Amino acid sequence: MNEISKKAKRELGDGVRAVEGHRELLRQLQPLLALLVMVIALSLLTDKFLTMSNMWNVLRQISVNIVISVGMTLVILTGGIDLSVGSILAFTGAVTAGLLKNGMQIAFMNVMIQFNLFEAIIIGIIVGTGLGLFNGLMITRFRVPPFVATLGMLTIGRGLTMLWTGGFPITGLGPKFAVIGTGWFLGVPVPVWISLVTILIAVFIIQKTRFGRYVYAIGGNEQAARISGLNVAKVKSIVYGASGALAAMGGIIVTSRLDSAQPNAGSGYELDSIAAVVIGGTSLSGGRGTVVGTVLGAVIIGVLNNGLVLLNVSPFWQQVIKGFVILGAVVIDRWKAVE
Repeated sequence: MNEISKKAKRELGDGVRAVEGHRELLRQLQPLLALLVMVIALSLLTDKFLTMSNMWNVLRQISVNIVISVGMTLVILTGGIDLSVGSILAFTGAVTAGLLKNGMQIAFMNVMIQFNLFEAIIIGIIVGTGLGLFNGLMITRFRVPPFVATLGMLTIGRGLTMLWTGGFPITGLGPKFAVIGTGWFLGVPVPVWISLVTILIAVFIIQKTRFGRYVYAIGGNEQAARISGLNVAKVKSIVYGASGALAAMGGIIVTSRLDSAQPNAGSGYELDSIAAVVIGGTSLSGGRGTVVGTVLGAVIIGVLNNGLVLLNVSPFWQQVIKGFVILGAVVIDRWKAVE
């Protein structure tokens, strides 16, 4: 009897593990299944959706969100949030455009400095990184909650953009700069290449490096990570700096695509970014999620936006629908946390 009982327990345990394995696989496939359903539905509702030109248009549009969302993924994996990516995008795009077109005048020295394309882009990314590091400083050194710190930077960034541009767009940036947002390379739009390189670098860092393990450890249990000897403040600062840098890269792509640095650029990008991360399966509590999942989430958001436009849905209703999608993703995340 004992042998039969042990065998039954082993079989029951194997069955439970098999069920859990299938449930975990289903969780991981949820974003992909949702995307598949959306693609099938839109292809039936409009014949314009599956055209090659529209597919390239979707990929070009989601490239910016992917770049920003990769940085947001790192932040959320540590248990934080970054509401400032849209305003950082606007300010760094304006800085890059302004330096490229007008240069920089140092009044007290009566000096005018001109910048080439590479220099203007590098300075824009440095500015974005600096703003991100400032977020990290507020959060780690002054113990400001991430929501409050980055909300403050959102306002600061908008104000700096208005001061830099005077409230007017900076236009006429030249054909070389336009290549970043509108050019093609090997038959693929340049923004898609930029987003692909960003994804590959992020996946390598998160999955193959010690820093990636630190990010997951802090998000899983920050106090335990600190006790084990991790420099939590340093890791968080780097993460927020990376988020700022990637927001700057997104700003450069947007500015290049429009051939204009708009003072109100990037409005709502933080919401699309957070939505992509959460829909992709990253937990808002931190410690669980993948960059690949975020990419799927960004594709879902992009396909949803494109489909609603093709179906002539009112922009007001588009906001309502996207809001419900975000809420649904958060509810699913909470259910997973309870389980």
